[in-house]
Order: sequence, then C-alpha cells, then structure tokens
Amino acid sequence: MTTSWRSSTLADRHRALGSALENWNGMGTAWSYDSSLQDHHVAVRTRAGLMDVSGLKKVHLVGPHATAILDYATSRNVNKVQPGRSVYATALNDAGKFIDDCVLYRTGPNSWMVVHGAGTLHEMLAQAVVGRNAAMLFDDDLHDLSLQGPVAVDFLARHVPGIRQLNYFSHMQTTLFGAPVMISRTGYTGERGYEIFCKGADAPLIWDTILADGKADGIVPVCFTALDLLRVESYLLFYPYDNSEMYPFAQDLAGDTLWELGLDFTVSPGKTHFRGAPAHYALKGRERFRIFGLLLEGMTAAEAGAGVYDGEQRVGTVTCGMVSTLTGRSMALARMDVPYAVPGRAIVVRSGGESLPGVTHQLPFDDPEKKKRTVKG
Repeated sequence: MTTSWRSSTLADRHRALGSALENWNGMGTAWSYDSSLQDHHVAVRTRAGLMDVSGLKKVHLVGPHATAILDYATSRNVNKVQPGRSVYATALNDAGKFIDDCVLYRTGPNSWMVVHGAGTLHEMLAQAVVGRNAAMLFDDDLHDLSLQGPVAVDFLARHVPGIRQLNYFSHMQTTLFGAPVMISRTGYTGERGYEIFCKGADAPLIWDTILADGKADGIVPVCFTALDLLRVESYLLFYPYDNSEMYPFAQDLAGDTLWELGLDFTVSPGKTHFRGAPAHYALKGRERFRIFGLLLEGMTAAEAGAGVYDGEQRVGTVTCGMVSTLTGRSMALARMDVPYAVPGRAIVVRSGGESLPGVTHQLPFDDPEKKKRTVKG
C-alpha cells in the first residue's frame, strides 16, 4: 500500500479474507482473496457476489452551471437525463482521444454525482468549475459496495421496498439495515446488479449483514480481479489496461479514439458541442486498430500483452484474457488490426511460451442482447 493515499473502511475485512490491499486509483484494493477466483466468477454469474469498488472516485457537482459543465465535458446529452436516472458517458481531450469514462447520476435539478476510475476527468472538472456558478466536492467518504448477480434483486427485495421496479441506470435514495444509502441499478459485470453508495462509517455494517443474511442465497465476497473475468465476457473496458497508455503505438502519441475502442455509442445522436467533438468526428474511418474478441482453444488464459499472429504477421495484442470453468471457454479482449476485427479469422496467440490457436469473435461473449442486466421486475 505504499502508493495508496485513500482507504476503505472495509480494509480489515479484506485482510481477513487474504487480501494484501494492493493499490488501485490511490486506494488499497482487494485484488485477490485466499478463495478461488473461478468461484468468484461462478458466484456472480449464477448467484451473487459482493465487491468493494470504493476505489472509484465519487465527485459531486452542484450549482446552476453544473449541467452545462458536464454537457461540455462528456459525450452525452446530459440535459435529457432526469433526476433519479444515470447514464454511462465518456470524456475526450481536444484531440478527440479518450481520457476517461464515467457514470453520471442526476440527483436533483442542479446536482450530479460523477463516478469515474483512473482517468483524468476529475482534473478536467476541477478546471471547469473555476469562475462558474458551480461547486465540486470529491467525496472520498462515500463507499461503493457492488452486489452483482441474478439473486441480488431477491436479496434486496427483502429489505428495500420498490427495488424490483428500479430500472437499469436508475437510482433511489433509501435506507438499508437502518443506514442511509443511494442504490443504483448499475455495475461492471454484465449481470443484473446494484451499487450501494453509503457512508464510510456504515460500510462495515452493510457488508457484514449482506454476507451473513445472504449466505443462504449463495452471496459471497468477491475480489477486484474477478471483474477481469466478467468484463472480458461482457465487453467492458478498464482504463488504462485496454488502452494505448498501456500498449503504446510505435509512431504515435498515446490516445485512442472512441471508434477504435467501440465506445462511439456513448456520443448522443446529433451532439456536436463537447470537448474534442470536431476531432472525434474527423477521426471516423481512420481507425488504427479495433477492440475485438478472441475465442481460443483449450483452457489456458492468454496473458496481457501477448501477441496475436496470422502466420508470422503480428495482427494484434491481447489486453485481457480469461478462462471460464462455467462455460469451458478461453476468451480474450484484444487490440486487433482493423482487417482482423471481424468474426471467424483464424489466429494464434503466443503467450508465455505457448501457441494458443483460436478465432476472432464478436463481442460481447456473454448475453449479447444485454437481457440480463436490463430485465424488469
């Protein structure tokens, strides 16, 4: 934890489960537990898992100019987001290159909560409020407990009236086990799930009670690395681990376009006034690579950074690989040369001294119609 300057009030719980609390985003994070990573993956896909994702940064933006600031800083038409609703958005630099993604929660007419990871949206917003009728607060006391999986709603329904009626990307202010919380139907797993935002002082009570009362439902604590298995299947990117900041271009500055990452859907139709918009639209059709899936033979996970080959020609780079004992498949996300970002191309991944044959595969691998995460009732 030498590089960590933030802390979770659940640190003792994570240590008891075997975590060394390695740094992520400035916070000691439970990257691993003593229990099986595959068991964590199976729990989220078939029952439910509870994760501490408090390393995400939570920023409150309030005031008459708050909406206008976010409308320029992000790709979404935020004026259309109603209180009680949220939206996934991206942020670009002036060159039209990706610098961060986030979820924007509208909590009132002039109030928002922005939840983001390790990019530079925080710094962009801090500059944007200067001289504007708006205020920004980095709320590092607010903890984020993510309960993900098919039985999550059944568990919460016993404690939170109306939770079944909470639609995807909606949130509610309520109480859980007597503690004030905001519960959002969002997550990073591809499953139906909920994020529970609470005060740091209340996080241990909520964590302990969910695990104790949910044991009969099969709810278990899940480590941060389990998200890698889940995100590969569900095509969820994790900055900077899929980006050119991690895998530099040979003759270009770091920075990926939304077209390359497959995140162009985050730009609201017809929106042209946001940071980097002119460059973003000018870069369409000039992709240097595309994120695409690989389905490999056998049950060996491709290593991050492994080369993808067609014969002796390198045609891509693996950014994250995983194997699933649940489905018996080895899958990976990769930065692929554009001609290879189509389904069915035969490739070989050279990883850890092994050659892993496979084919390119359309993303996502799991639930391509997103029925699980969006189901109602």
